[in-house]
Amino acid sequence: MDKLFFLFYSFVSVLIYIIALPFLFLLSFKSKYRVSIPARFFLWKNPPLDRDGIWFHTCSYGEAKAIKPLVEALPKTVLRMTTTTHTGKSVIEGYTPQSRYLPFEPLLFWWLRPQKALVVMEAEFWYLLFVLAKLRGAKTLLVNARMNDRSFPKYLKMRWFYRQIFASIDAVYAQTQTDKERLELLGAKDVTVTGNIKLASLPKVTRRLVKPEGMLLCAASTHEGEEALVLEAFAALKKEMPGAKLAVVPRHPERFEKVAALLETFAKQEQMGWHRFSDDMSLQDDIVLIDKMGELVNLYAVSDMVILGGAFVPVGGHNGAEAAQFGCKIISGPHYFNQKDIFEAVEGIAVVEPANLTRRVLQHAQLKPTRLKTKTDITPILEQLNDVL
Repeated sequence: MDKLFFLFYSFVSVLIYIIALPFLFLLSFKSKYRVSIPARFFLWKNPPLDRDGIWFHTCSYGEAKAIKPLVEALPKTVLRMTTTTHTGKSVIEGYTPQSRYLPFEPLLFWWLRPQKALVVMEAEFWYLLFVLAKLRGAKTLLVNARMNDRSFPKYLKMRWFYRQIFASIDAVYAQTQTDKERLELLGAKDVTVTGNIKLASLPKVTRRLVKPEGMLLCAASTHEGEEALVLEAFAALKKEMPGAKLAVVPRHPERFEKVAALLETFAKQEQMGWHRFSDDMSLQDDIVLIDKMGELVNLYAVSDMVILGGAFVPVGGHNGAEAAQFGCKIISGPHYFNQKDIFEAVEGIAVVEPANLTRRVLQHAQLKPTRLKTKTDITPILEQLNDVL
């Protein structure tokens, strides 16, 4: 650790904190920040984590979900979790009561307790977080690390700064070989390629469904407004392939009845048969509403083509790897902003604007079966953590 840089950075962070206090106080009255800002910047109802645990820090909802394979492999009693976002907090609270908002850096001097390990996801490069955790006895790990084409040139310009951070990180686990090489240029040491952690624990088939004759199209994890787009595309497909079948899987159970009414009206208009999966677990009708939870992966296993919901409306998309593990052809909308790293790990996903969905479905012969580009092995990370327990 460079002591001079440590003192300089600490002084600047305290100065920024003092200057920002009035603005943070006013911002804390907004409903969106009413909990997170008082917790992060004033330590309101945000006590320190208990000592001597395995401390995971994530930022977003997606990162908090992705850490699950590591969390589930460890005793619950040693789990310590922090995040910086409200959505991330909602996830980590499901792992352990030892869940907190991460305080702003200068507050860590008083807040941070000694831990056995600190595990930080992806690109949460907080200098004082790593330095203070290491000074107080923690083994420090950066996991699922990535450095994409767009951000790498910006990081490279600040290489002098990131070298200071990586000096306090004991081991780095990168998603790809390219990420490994880029991180090493920034000063990372002991870098191992493990793949994307989000692919470490894909759901497995729990029920063997009988695939119907003809093409099976699965509309997966759909949201409000997406079913209408899918039905329009399916009507066009049926004219070319009368034997095609459609399974519709709404993302949220509370929408089952509304979607059922939509499908019933559409089926009558188009003179098609339809039924609810909860009444008949076959896929023989023209349209089947999957109104039971936990069936999506079973459907993927027998589907020819998947229209992946959550991205034709600005929701953020859903995990395309779950379908790609079966080689399904996949079509997604453009709003997959919560799944960018997953989409980069899957080869063959076709991304289209909502207005072009019908045309792309009709061009299904041109779509390529998807596949996972990389494999994931979290064993090296778990070995490091088990060594400190």
